[in-house]
Formats: sequence, C-alpha cells, structure tokens
Amino acid sequence: MSNTDIPSQYRARDVEDRLYQWWEKEGFFNADRDEKKEPYTIVIPPPNVTGILHMGHALNDTYQDILIRYNRMKGKNALWMPGTDHAGIATQNVVERKIAKQGLRRQDLGREKFLEEVWKWKEEYGSTIIRQLKRLGASCDWRRTRFTMDEEYSKAVRYVFVHLYKKGLIYQGNYIINWCPRCHTALADEEAPKKETQGRLYYVKYPIEGEDDSYITVATTRPETILGDTAVAVNPKDERYKGFVGKTVILPIIGRRIPIIADDYVDPEFGTGAVKITPAHDPNDFLVGKRHELEEIVVMDSTGVMTEDAGPYKGMDRFECRKAIVDDLKKQGLLVKIEEHLHNVGHCYRCDTVIEPYLSRQWFVKMKPLAEPAIKAVKDGRIRFTPRRWTKVYLNWMENIQDWCISRQIWWGHRIPVWYCVNEQGERTDCPPIVEMETPEACPHCGNKNLVQDEDVLDTWFSSWLWPFATFYWPSQEDWVKKDLEYFYPTNTLVTAPEILFFWVARMIMAGLEFMGEIPFSDVYLHGTVRDDTGRKMSKSLGNIIDPLEIIEEMGADALRFSLISITAVGQDVYLSRSKFELGRNFTNKIWNASRYILTGLNEEVEDIVWEGPLLLLEDRWILSLLHRLVKDVDRAISQFRFNEAANRLYDFFWHNFCDWYIEATKIKDGKNKEVVLNQQKVLAYVLYNFVHLIHPYMPFISEEIYQILKDRFGFEGETIMLNLYPQEVGIEDISAEEAMETIKSVVSLIRNMRADIGLKPSERPEVLLVSGNVQVLKESVEVIKFLARLSDVRIEQKIDKRPEKSLAGVLPGIEAYLLLEGLVNIDEEIKKLKKKRQEIEKLINKKEALLSNENFASKAPKAVVEAETSKLEELKDAYDRLGAVIDGLKA
Repeated sequence: MSNTDIPSQYRARDVEDRLYQWWEKEGFFNADRDEKKEPYTIVIPPPNVTGILHMGHALNDTYQDILIRYNRMKGKNALWMPGTDHAGIATQNVVERKIAKQGLRRQDLGREKFLEEVWKWKEEYGSTIIRQLKRLGASCDWRRTRFTMDEEYSKAVRYVFVHLYKKGLIYQGNYIINWCPRCHTALADEEAPKKETQGRLYYVKYPIEGEDDSYITVATTRPETILGDTAVAVNPKDERYKGFVGKTVILPIIGRRIPIIADDYVDPEFGTGAVKITPAHDPNDFLVGKRHELEEIVVMDSTGVMTEDAGPYKGMDRFECRKAIVDDLKKQGLLVKIEEHLHNVGHCYRCDTVIEPYLSRQWFVKMKPLAEPAIKAVKDGRIRFTPRRWTKVYLNWMENIQDWCISRQIWWGHRIPVWYCVNEQGERTDCPPIVEMETPEACPHCGNKNLVQDEDVLDTWFSSWLWPFATFYWPSQEDWVKKDLEYFYPTNTLVTAPEILFFWVARMIMAGLEFMGEIPFSDVYLHGTVRDDTGRKMSKSLGNIIDPLEIIEEMGADALRFSLISITAVGQDVYLSRSKFELGRNFTNKIWNASRYILTGLNEEVEDIVWEGPLLLLEDRWILSLLHRLVKDVDRAISQFRFNEAANRLYDFFWHNFCDWYIEATKIKDGKNKEVVLNQQKVLAYVLYNFVHLIHPYMPFISEEIYQILKDRFGFEGETIMLNLYPQEVGIEDISAEEAMETIKSVVSLIRNMRADIGLKPSERPEVLLVSGNVQVLKESVEVIKFLARLSDVRIEQKIDKRPEKSLAGVLPGIEAYLLLEGLVNIDEEIKKLKKKRQEIEKLINKKEALLSNENFASKAPKAVVEAETSKLEELKDAYDRLGAVIDGLKA
C-alpha cells in the first residue's frame, strides 16, 4: 500500500478478518521448542465447550494476549496453549434440554446413546468459543488445541486417579455431601456457594417420654427433616438443660423414641439452645451422629422427594412436605412459634437450585497431604499472587482444606476407572474394587470375568487441575513429550478470576507439585468481575449483558480490548456500559488519522526514520524524550501486571502529546530550512514506528496495519510486527527539553483560555506580550507559541514599567501574559457583559445552595441526584470565580 492509497477511514472488520487469516496461515502464533530462545508459556483457562464469548472471557483473554504478544516481542518463545473443558454438568444439561424438545429424557436413550448425542453436539457447537476468541485477536497456538475429554487427556485423568488411589489418597465412603436435586449429582463445597436467604425459624415441642406436659423446644429451619431425627442435642455447659441429658423424647409426627444428648457442637445462643440431630441430612449432625453412634435415616431421595421412611409424607416434594408438617404440628399443638430468619443457604452453582445435604456413598481425595507442599510454595515465594491480598485468602483456605468429593452422578465426563466383580445376578461379590487405567479382562482376585464399571464420573475439576501439564500429553513417555514438558513447563503466568481460586488454581498447584515435582506457574494474576455501570454482575436474567461480539462488529476488536483494559484497575471489578467502548473506538480512529496524516505527508526525500541530532528543535527533543520515558514506563507497568496504567500512558502520550502538540508544531514552516523540515518528518515516522510496536499487545490489528504501511514505505525487514523486537532504548533523555516544552505548553494553554474568556474568534489574531526573567526558552519557541495560540505576533520582555493598555492579563509562575486587544474588543463593553453574566451565575448558585440546604431534599432525594447537584454547584462557583479573574484582568 503506497502513501497515497491509505484509506481515509479505518474499517476494523475488513482489516481484522484479513490480518487474522494471514497471521494464522503464516503460523506466526506457533511456538515449537527452540533452545536458543527463552520460553514463555501461558495455558488458557479452558472455557466450557458450551460457552460463548462473554465480557468476562474478553477481559481475561485480552490480559493473556497482552502478555503473550509482549513477551513474544521481547524475543521469547511465547506459547499460549488453547483448549476447552468438557464441563460435565453444564454440557449434559444443554444436551438434556435439546432432547427434551423431542420428548425424550436421557434415561430413555440409555447411557451409550445419550453420550453419542453429547459428542454430536460437541462436534457441531463445541468450537464456537474458539472461533469467537479468534475474533478477539487471541494469538494462541491453535495447532495445540486440547479438549479435556480427548483420548490422550483422558489417559492422564485415569493415571492420576489410579496413582492417588494406590497412594491411599482416594477413598470411598458414606458422607454427607451437597446434593443438587435438579442436576441429580453431588457437588463439592465450592460448587454449592451459600447465599443469604430470608427463611423461617420454626420452634417445635418435643414431648419428654413419661412426663406429662413436659417437653423440650428445638428450633429448626427445615421442618421436613424432623422425620429423620435420631436425637436432640444440648451443650454440656448449658445449665438450662443439665437435667434433660439422658432422657428420651417422642419425635413429633412419627412417634419415634430418641435420646437427648450433650455435645460441644451445640451453640447455646442459637434458638432455644436445644437442636434436633438429623445425621443423614446435615453435615454437622452427621459428625455428631458418628460421635454418639446414632442411626442414619434417609427421609429424602436424590430428587428431593420424601422416601418410605417419611411415613405419611412419602412421595411429597421436600418443600411441599415442609408445609404439610408445619400444618400438622400446628394441629397437634406442637408448634410454639415461627420467626423470620436470615441465613446462608447453599445453591447449585449451575442451576441455582437449593442444595440438599444428602447422605450417600461417594469418592473423595484426601487433600491435606497434597496441600502441604502447595502452601509452602506460596509461603516461600515460588508462586506469587497479584493482587497480593489473595495470598492470605489462598493460605487460609489451604490450611483449613477439606477432603474433595470427586464423584458425580451424571453420564458426561471421565468415568471413574473402578470396576467391581459381580455374580451372575449382577450383585457385587466380596472382592475388593479393581482400580486400573484400562478395563481389566478379569477380576485379579478371583478370575471372574463378569465385571461392571462404577457408574459415576469424575468432577470436571479433576481433569482441569491437570491442565498445565496434561495439555502437553503427559504422562506419555514419548521423547517429544518429555522434551516439550522440559522446555515449556513450568508455565509462567496464570490469568484467571478469583471465583475459581479454590476450584482450579489451588488444585493445579497441588497437582503440579504432586505429579511433576514442580510448581505449575510462578505468577497468578487475578482480575475482577465484569459488572454493569450500576455495579450489578452481568447476567441474562438481569438483561444487562453487553455482547462483546456486537462491540467487535460495531467498533472493532482493538476498540473492545483497549477500552476494557484501560478502565480496569489491577484486580478490581470493571463497570461497563456500551458508551465506555467509545473510548477505544475514538482512540483507534485517532491513531489511524494521525498515521495517515504523517504517512501521506512524507517527502520523497525521506528514505529512512533515522533523524539527525544537530537538526532537532526543542519540540523534537521534547517528544523524543517523552518517547524514551514512555518505553520504560510501559515496559515496567506490563511486567508488573499494571495493564491499565500502561494503556493510559500510551493513550496520554499519543493523543495529548504527540497529536495535540507535536504534530501541530511540525505544521509550522516559518523559520525552518528544508533540512529541519525533513528531519521532523523522520521524527514523526520514528515516533509512529515505535508507538505502534508499544501499542501492539493491546491493539494488535491497527498496529499491524500501520506497520505494514511503514514497512512498504521504508523497507523494514520484519515480516510482521508481532515478531519484531519490543522498543527498548529509543529516543533521547532530555529533561531540560521536557521542562522547557512544558513551559511553552502552559503559555499556549493560558493564551487559549484568555481568548475563550472574551470570545475571540479563531480568525482574530491578537498580539501577546510575555514578560519573564527566562526569555531564552520563550524566544526559542516564538513561532510555536504564535502558531498554536493563533497570534499575530509575540513580544518577549524581561520586565516592563507598566501594564499595556486595552489588554487582558494572565499569570503563570515566573511569566506574565498580556493579550493586546486594541481594535479587537471594546474593553468597557466586555467588562459590562462579563459582570452581567457573573450576576446570572450568582443567582444560579444561590438557588443550588438553597436546594442543597433543604433538609427535605437532602434526606429524600436519591444519593446520585444529591451528588449531581453538588457537582453542578461546584462548577458554577468555579465559573463565577473565573469570570471575576477575567474582569480583574481586563484593563481599558
């Protein structure tokens, strides 16, 4: 593309599609072992195969792409490992909804046929998120794309299960687990987040056996579980109940005899200080039951429906049963009272159903032995968290870690590699479970070939905790796998959200240390949550989602990326509205328009971008010094994960210094010989060349497009900007030039404000008198001041005897400025006009002050309205003071 062929408008969609196809075709994202280069590796947090790109992905993946592109340009062999997660519960739910439209349930199809449907769905829709990541500009090595249900990856999952089982760290047992009646599966504690819920506390009388009109009152939030009670407990130190311990009560409704026991678990402050104990339906009661050898009675099945042991309530839904029991307790005179009660209730992280504590046989991993080295790795600084506050959160969780329930009662996922020996009737024999990588031919204990595999699948996180090394085909012993792992593992940086710090990050650290003997990554950057501009989390139900693909379509991927990053502080939540993406779109257009101006204005004699020092003017030295500083600041900020700081430095430099001041200064031709003009054109191209390299990690498309035009014009050798070296020692360091130019900018800004204060038209060019002890700096830049402030002439004096007549005065530290207005403004009339305007503002100030001092308004108006009115008042006061200064500065 020649200089004259540069389009007047930047069309992001056309550019982005064309460039991305070229990048991918040429293999610029690919990273193979290269012993001459230092590796830099990031593994993508694998999005669910069901996923579509949302703003959380856009934020997370832009951070990662910035790091990959930055380190690639630093000369490192940068690998961004892509892939997707099979997302057990989520994917199964999607496919179940699909077949439900045909009037089918998965049970109607059977396991094998249903899994065929899931795989079909995956093949058809599973790559959607990958295509969308490409629209964002993600520079992953797509050849290496992995899926957590790939055959080779599945081998790693089975290997880990067998390894941990044989090490004694995986066991099976009857425990209270979090159960989702909707998804029909167990959930880990982290998958059942507690939400503050308005419930009720029911006070119920439990009659004491053999004592007429004697009873003990307990408080419960779940009356339906009364049917499974096997004891009432009190605290042994509670004096109120000293005489009750050892007695027997008659269980309301059912009539079962149950003991009153003493246990330190009971909080004397809760309710009446006496609590019902239901070992099969509450995790704490389960532990109490074990200590006191209580019976475990299951009164609710896996669907949340009451069982045979629920007596007359059999077949009722749990909440329907609650209502019926409360009615019956009232009729029997056993319900003392009901109180409103705010408490935390677990919900399924997938479908938001209220979870049910449920006694069932599950598979668990003993976590404490795995956690110890993972705690040490963070404490000794081998793994660092940014922001640092997450270190304490991580350590607190790890030091109090509970065993991990890893079995799930669904069909889609890695089936547990455990087989049972069964007889001809399908009943399990006495042989121990067989735990192997592959299906055994016969029972190793008795030789029986009649084996059945465990029905459950593994928790999705049991496969994704292996992601940093299983993606490299571990545990294969092939030579190329070993070499790849030796080169690319440990990875460098993990970028993710705090919500999965325990689900995923902590477990990856444990897995890496257990199976690889090394940490999986050295840095963890935890970014905030994407919210709407009112602070609500974005969700379909709230209708406040902003689709990143719509923004890309409308404004371009660069605009989306830059906007997101520039407004998001380190580790903080980001508050979005559609209008905030205009920042990135406007910046994209600014970069394009400025680049087009520079490139189309280049003289044919400018054959390179090597400027000559002796020909540099003050403004040239200034911009080159700012560029020198910019490179260091941006480099430091990105390396410390201060992404928004780097983005804002780049924005400020380009827009407010390079465009607003330097480019404008180069338009001045008076007083410059040809060599100086050509040298300034070289400086323009030099700054532009370095800037597009600095901005490339943030805005990969427009930076590449401009680089290609520069490459055609000057013959640069680098095929693509992304493989060029990141700017290092560029420009010059000239503090005196920076200070001098800041003075010039202040003078020009002062004069521009003075012109605006009295309403001078752009075509009206007054003369200015500048009085300063430092005349040298001002004299060196007379033409710059004259051109940028739209003046007919600039006079400079060290001192004056008296102020010029018919002038407007302005003051800066060490400088007085006098705008000479004779023939342009009638000073007396101007003063009258300004005084009248000031009086009008004073009236508005009085009204605002009266409004804000009105207690009725201050107490009843929304906070945002009060803040807006206060802000308006401050603006009016500033305008009032400003007009006063202008009136004082005018002299007839």
